[in-house]
Amino acid sequence: MPRIITFNELRRIKDSLPDGSIHDIADKLNLSVQTVRNYFGGANYDSGTNMGVHIEPGPNGGLVVLDDPQILDMALEILEENK
Repeated sequence: MPRIITFNELRRIKDSLPDGSIHDIADKLNLSVQTVRNYFGGANYDSGTNMGVHIEPGPNGGLVVLDDPQILDMALEILEENK
């Protein structure tokens, strides 16, 4: 089920992850590291793909509709484990 989050919140989550977390998520999901970075707002599609992230302009950086929240859920789990 799609999830909606603000772009600023998505970036805050990414920036809060411990070092190496993007690589860990990529390894667990068999994705490229750049694909996971693109999920969090990156835009390098030469070495990564779009993972169903749709950005609509608006306050707080706009709204982001995530077709598959699996990467976000993994990031939130990592943050919870590191509290």
